[in-house]
Amino acid sequence: MDKIKNNVAAAWKSVCLELEKKLPGHAIHAWFDPIVAVDFQNKSFILEVPNQFSLEWIESHYKDEIKLSISALFSKQIQYQLLVAKEKRFNSNLTNSSEPALKTKIKRFNNLNNKYTFDNFIVGNNNEFAKTASESVSKNPGQQNFNPLIIYGGVGLGKTHLMHAIGNNSLKQNPSLNIVNITSEQFTLDFVNSLRKNRTIEFAQNYRSSDILLIDDIQFFRGKEQTQEQFFHTFNVLHQGGKQIVLTADKFPGEMKGLQSRLLSRFQSGLSVDVQPPNFEVRVAILLEKAEQNGLTLDYSIIEFIARHIKNNVRELEGTIIRLLAKSSLLNIEINNQLVTEVVKERVGGRIGNEISIENIVKKVSEISCVKEDDIVGKSRKMEIAEARQVSMFLCRDIMGTSLNNIGMFFGGRDHTTVLHALKTIGKKQSSNDRMKRMIISIKKDLGFSFL
Repeated sequence: MDKIKNNVAAAWKSVCLELEKKLPGHAIHAWFDPIVAVDFQNKSFILEVPNQFSLEWIESHYKDEIKLSISALFSKQIQYQLLVAKEKRFNSNLTNSSEPALKTKIKRFNNLNNKYTFDNFIVGNNNEFAKTASESVSKNPGQQNFNPLIIYGGVGLGKTHLMHAIGNNSLKQNPSLNIVNITSEQFTLDFVNSLRKNRTIEFAQNYRSSDILLIDDIQFFRGKEQTQEQFFHTFNVLHQGGKQIVLTADKFPGEMKGLQSRLLSRFQSGLSVDVQPPNFEVRVAILLEKAEQNGLTLDYSIIEFIARHIKNNVRELEGTIIRLLAKSSLLNIEINNQLVTEVVKERVGGRIGNEISIENIVKKVSEISCVKEDDIVGKSRKMEIAEARQVSMFLCRDIMGTSLNNIGMFFGGRDHTTVLHALKTIGKKQSSNDRMKRMIISIKKDLGFSFL
């Protein structure tokens, strides 16, 4: 409990990582990224959400998932409490309170995530054009042919980052701009609520009065005919009025199914730019940036190791850094090779590089040291053989985390104290002897475990 209280932000981030296993990426971005963990009181996370709308939506759609994720990491006894930002009701009842909710407010302006800027967006060949187009739009919103601007690509590649960066940069130049930033899911719910409360005129005015309309994940309009109809008219009013529209999607507009042809026609009248998965160099740059943002100083070898194994998207890279931070903070352990390996295995489903075994390690040591495999596991005490044996023992522990007893059994039934001596010897040589350092690096690289 004390660890959670002292590291409430890290503890909540670990809960969010658990939620990522259960919920789609758009739900995490839309509803959980804006949550701020402000305190831990009476066995309960105290969480701030941006508005009452978010509170009600999270409670009605994700309550069970949140409870399960908290229980999986901590205890069933630990609960959570959602508060609307600036409503410091820390002593109010927990989320199962029967207190009536406040009326939903449809209007939501300038709720941009100021962490997402062009300055901290890592540029590579995979996203350079998208970033350039986004910057251009932010400088002259609605005044170019880039309207609408559609940023498309797979999950977690930076589409939302660019969209928020457009809003943030536009506001920086003109603070009076009316910017509406919303997910397609929120837009749909707003429309449904307006129908239920007979407030469709107010709904239309709220969106059609914007200078810049930012909508995330438009593919989720699929199959929602009335919502598409409403958005079509909103689109036309804004476009004809010279207002900027920026949309994100999971694929090129022409490939979207389940959307009205006239809506797709409008989408294709502007500029569509794609973002691709980051290459190795970009992944390294992203990891360095995320580590710095979270106050972590990591060896470059660890950064490269993560970059070689976490390849799909930016969100997975960031999640790995957050997971390392959470485990290190909550378990009070240092971030070392063993912890990094454990976290990376969790993210990639248990496999790292090639399948590694003690036999594989001995074989690679044999190839590099020119010592026969039988001699490495044998009884000889010749200096070159003993060193090859110690290197093998060291790598078994360092890469695989094999117990001292099991290592000793494999290498001729040796005592665990002998193994421990080998680990200490090679550990010291690795830090002071360039030849030994190069040998360890080379073997790890060949094994696919490339802490370079």
